[in-house]
Formats: sequence, C-alpha cells, structure tokens
Amino acid sequence: MKIDGRCHCGYITFEAEAEPDKAAICHCRDCQSFSGSAFRTVLRVTDNTFRILSGEPTVYVKTADSGVNRAQSFCPRCGSPICATGVGEGPKSYSVRLGAVRQRDQFVPKVQIWTRSRQRWVNDLASVRSVETQ
Repeated sequence: MKIDGRCHCGYITFEAEAEPDKAAICHCRDCQSFSGSAFRTVLRVTDNTFRILSGEPTVYVKTADSGVNRAQSFCPRCGSPICATGVGEGPKSYSVRLGAVRQRDQFVPKVQIWTRSRQRWVNDLASVRSVETQ
C-alpha cells in the first residue's frame, strides 16, 4: 500500500510502500521518552520504498536498549518524529512513526514489542473513563 505523510508543520514530507500487517506498538523506554507517552506506534517499511520528498530531517543517533545504534529522524522546525533506522551501510528498514502517516487510520498494530517495559496500566485502557473535549 502506498503511504505518505508529513511532520506537524509540513516542512518534512515523505512517501513509502507499506504492508498493513507491519504496524506495531513499541513499549521500549526510548519510545516512551521520544514520544512523551507510554508507547509509540510504528510502521516498518523497507529503504527501497521510503523517500523524503521535502525538507531535511535532523538526525540523532541513539544506542537503543538492544545495544544497536538507531538514527532517529525528526523535523528540525516542529520536532515531529518521522522515523528511525539502523546506522551504517547495507539494506535498512525504517520504523516510520505512524502518527506522521496520513493513512494511519488504515493500520492496526499486529504486534507489541519490548513489552517488559510496558507501563502496567496500558492493558486496562478500556476501563479508563473517556470524555470528548473541544
């Protein structure tokens, strides 16, 4: 499926091809910190389809909990996270941040990873009172 997306301010735009079953929820401490939330939703795509169409993201290389260096790309203007990928030569896959994908409502996560870092209350979200606000 062809996808496209952008950062919050529109400076960074991108496109890729994605498989609907490649959406995931990551509970690692890095994703919690980078997202400012209890987890982050990601969509894995291969590098031969991922393209930045406009703008130039800022890249921060972080050693992940796994010990692997991961390049975190985000908008230098608004700070929106765009994707993460491995560092170095060779084929790469990109963990595109699902919140930046225009078609995000068409992707349902099929797996949760790094669950040992999952916040204990996440499994009970359905029991938390919901209120629509303006």
